[in-house]
Amino acid sequence: MKLGTKSAPSKRPHGDAWFARAQKVTPGGVNSPVRAFGGVGGTPIVIRSASGAIVVDVDGREYLDFVGSWGPLILGHAHPKVLAAVEAACRRGTSYGAPCTPEIELAEEVVAAYPGIEQVRFVSSGTEAVMSAVRLARGATGRDLVVKFSGCYHGHVDYLLVAAGSGLATLGAPTSKGVPAVLAALTRVLPLDDTAAAERLFAEEGTKIAAVIIEPVPANNGLLLQRPEFLQTLRTLCDKHGALLIFDEVISGFRIGPGGAAAHYKIKPDLAIFGKVIGGGMPVGAFAGKRALMRNLAPEGGVYQAGTLSGNPVAMTAGLTTLRTLQKDDGWRRLEALGAYLEQTVGAVLAESPAQLKARLCRFGSMFWIAWHTETAPRSAEALEPHAAEVYGVVFHSLLEQGVALAPSAFEIGFLSLAHTKRDVERLAEALRSALFAVSTSTP
Repeated sequence: MKLGTKSAPSKRPHGDAWFARAQKVTPGGVNSPVRAFGGVGGTPIVIRSASGAIVVDVDGREYLDFVGSWGPLILGHAHPKVLAAVEAACRRGTSYGAPCTPEIELAEEVVAAYPGIEQVRFVSSGTEAVMSAVRLARGATGRDLVVKFSGCYHGHVDYLLVAAGSGLATLGAPTSKGVPAVLAALTRVLPLDDTAAAERLFAEEGTKIAAVIIEPVPANNGLLLQRPEFLQTLRTLCDKHGALLIFDEVISGFRIGPGGAAAHYKIKPDLAIFGKVIGGGMPVGAFAGKRALMRNLAPEGGVYQAGTLSGNPVAMTAGLTTLRTLQKDDGWRRLEALGAYLEQTVGAVLAESPAQLKARLCRFGSMFWIAWHTETAPRSAEALEPHAAEVYGVVFHSLLEQGVALAPSAFEIGFLSLAHTKRDVERLAEALRSALFAVSTSTP
């Protein structure tokens, strides 16, 4: 089935004009590649404002938003409590370059909530947190090799921008120009959900492996939910061979619950990485672990890491307010209930879709994703349907024309927030039913 991905004639003239200006002064017109609509075709919408579950573009068109700035906005856009707290923080000063009370309070909240950690170091992005955590793991173990998994994204760190081979452990091969092969060669790549491949790699190189890094809830290349037994195998292999287990919970941390995937699966990593929700919409990342491990960081130890804006009072206040609001408003339970309703409602629409458009809704808490051309939930990147983008391009633009915004990529996930309601979920389901009709009628 061959489908086009072109959108209808533009109804966003001001947005098109702004994007034309952006393309002159910004590579591709964007500051992060997936925003460019390369996976769906057409021109990106340019946002003017947002509130609750709604974003408004520069042409004044409103969209029911299920992107949520790619996950951080668990309370919704421009939440009144966060706005008030951030405004007050700004009036006290936007950055000190010195310790401040909000960073200490947020650190206390993170440490108290997440299993097995005692100290946290704040940075300004998830990529920075990953880079620092891996450096710490190498410094603490005296080893060089890092193991990652195909389908897991850990930011644009050089030695983690690598791809896997055909179902077996491979030497890292760069997937971006500018990444020296010598750096990629320090990375081993495994397929997700493959216990035998992990055991084989550790048997061959276990004494050289500093760390295994994984998204325990892989959510950057579809929502590839893992078997608890596979994650436990990684914990066991790391313990046996003296490697560190790193959970990248930039997306899942404080979204699926205060203890993240570690609490859900009852598996404690040696290091955990956070971002998104703990920043409440501001640029924040963090990595955390036991005190004995974290003391290897400067100024106590020989592993250097620093950042001018790390722990700045505005970002710390946004994150602290977000976590406290979630706790006070019973946020995680409410989000799970709304997620279950979305699974039921949207799942019913997908079940009614034409046979050639079979799809499966995958959900974990308030995160969701539609896997196209399959009736089973994929658990590895190798199981993804390569032609899904053809269908999704039509679906995406049909939804957008109906005022519903999902991520502009077939392999990015959607997010619910406390600003969403059951009626919003029903609106998504209704728009999706119309979009599926558009796909079926475009089939030759």
